Amino acid sequence: MKSSIGTFSFFVGIVWSVVPGIDAQVNVIQEHNNLSRDGLYIDAAFTPAAAAGLTRDLNFDGTISGNVYAQPLYIEGGPSGPMIIAVTESNNVYALNATTGAVIWQRNLGQAVISGLPCGNINPLGITGTPVVDLASRSLFLDAMIDGVTKKHFIYSLNVDTGATNQGWPVDVGATATYNGISFTSLVQNERGGLALVNGRVYVSYSGHAGDCGTYRGWVVGVDINNPSNVHAWATTAIGGGIWGHGGVASDGTNMFVVTGNTFNTGGNWMGGEAIIRLQAGPLWSGQPTDYWAPLNWHDLDNGDTDLGGVSATVIDVPGATPSQFVLALGKDGNAYLLNRNNLGGIAAPVAQAFVGGINRGTSAVTYRTSQGTYFAFHSDRSAVSAYKVTATNPPAIVSGWGVGESGRGSPWVTTTDGTNDVIVWVAGVESDQRLHAYNGDTGAVIYAGGGASELMTGTRQWNTGMVAHGRIYFGADNKVYAFQLPAGTPTPTATATSTPTATPTATVTATATVSPSPTPTATATPTATATATATSTPTATSTPAPTPNAPKAQNATQVQATSFTAKWHSVGGATGYRLDVAADPAFVNYVAGYQNLDVGNVTSRNVTALTLNTNYYYRLRAYNGNGSSPNSNVIKVKTKR
Repeated sequence: MKSSIGTFSFFVGIVWSVVPGIDAQVNVIQEHNNLSRDGLYIDAAFTPAAAAGLTRDLNFDGTISGNVYAQPLYIEGGPSGPMIIAVTESNNVYALNATTGAVIWQRNLGQAVISGLPCGNINPLGITGTPVVDLASRSLFLDAMIDGVTKKHFIYSLNVDTGATNQGWPVDVGATATYNGISFTSLVQNERGGLALVNGRVYVSYSGHAGDCGTYRGWVVGVDINNPSNVHAWATTAIGGGIWGHGGVASDGTNMFVVTGNTFNTGGNWMGGEAIIRLQAGPLWSGQPTDYWAPLNWHDLDNGDTDLGGVSATVIDVPGATPSQFVLALGKDGNAYLLNRNNLGGIAAPVAQAFVGGINRGTSAVTYRTSQGTYFAFHSDRSAVSAYKVTATNPPAIVSGWGVGESGRGSPWVTTTDGTNDVIVWVAGVESDQRLHAYNGDTGAVIYAGGGASELMTGTRQWNTGMVAHGRIYFGADNKVYAFQLPAGTPTPTATATSTPTATPTATVTATATVSPSPTPTATATPTATATATATSTPTATSTPAPTPNAPKAQNATQVQATSFTAKWHSVGGATGYRLDVAADPAFVNYVAGYQNLDVGNVTSRNVTALTLNTNYYYRLRAYNGNGSSPNSNVIKVKTKR
């Protein structure tokens, strides 16, 4: 993968019989909140009306040092009160007061790598992937790339309340991780994905660097958190096959799922690339078709650097579908693939497949359920956020839900007041407009359009995602963690799922990983405690939403050319923007790529490009505001011509 540097799973399947009270503890311990990587946060404060009034908490300091690609975490239950955990590429680790943003403790784990890599575009390179926390032991786990005569990946375990290194850690990955005679080489490996903690083992996934240099592989390394000398690993047999997505390792609570990218020099023999891999505890891999899936054209994808593993795995449950337990992959080929996670099927057709447009790489998807069905949503390279439904049928199908124009390449996240109602899909315009955006989970209607001058962030990095806790959104950027707050009212906690999912059956595995002795821990600085203050924010009044606008009236197209035309329409009172559909048929079944539910902003014309000469096209509009979208406008037919 030449990178340019969700699930409505078992967690969402839980019936939340009680919404936690304001004193309930909230902990966001991992990437996208849940092992399924669904990105779902249950918080009763996040109604659409309240979300429309989101503002940045200007009293929150959040100052840190270093570039940030990792999602922040939110941890309660310690002696210093609620904390935000943030990590940077300078190998700095911070615990911040969740109210004031003041530093509680901070650590530097060693010199980040600034030169000497064979390729890559993250510089400095230190901590990239999102850490994970074990609440029972109050331990924070992360991977850091540390410079020296030999550049090394270390997996650390720190006391989350003090920052002190736990006994027996860190683990030198290059000295301990092997698979079938293949040794891990830190120099050519990068760790981009979120770490996962499953049944007492921490799992860390690895890709290569941007540029596909050296003999890197896709690796998953597992370490026993109670005995860090017990290290197991799995790797692709072929060179390549990196695990690139921001979510890293997903799990259904028993098995782990990763998606790999393109491999090299296979001679047409599949060797672990372009695949969904299901791993058992260890990690161990059976090698049986039940535990891997690759598309029939995997070799073509390899040859085209068209990674299946551009986006990390997402675990999805769809009640009423047959089968109903899935894992999702979104590829650089623009396709979405749904697989039966109980029997992946080997090299075969997927359970369901659909072209969802754009190049999908580096990010994490989300998944959620409403009264309208089960969705997954993602942010693609075509500058669009899109949502698709998975039908509750036998077999299931992937059908279009909605799409909006949104620049950047961030990973979305989702809020809901109770698990299925008031669903809002959030995304940040990373490395673009650097603002938060929010959309109705069923319609794509704009709920929050970025705020004003105070809500502008700086230094946001691609792939990154936000985090929700107690009526607030936290987002990590270069040298700063930003905090956003809802208008007046006492925030309610974000529910954290703790139920045990239904385990999926697994094949019997014979272990082949070699366990190496634990390394001697590297000495680190003593953490410095910093006193924190308590700040009181000023409530902001919530405005009354405007009525849903009337349908706009589309006008005849102008400036009709061989491959383009300008769509026009009349403005509608009370509208704050318009969404445009362009299709090759009047029933709007075959949409033009990039023009399905395209948010064009508050304008009355749009230039439509990349069309075919002498072809009929059809367009229509919907007006929207913070209260929803209008019905469709009339349909205009236009034929391209010289």
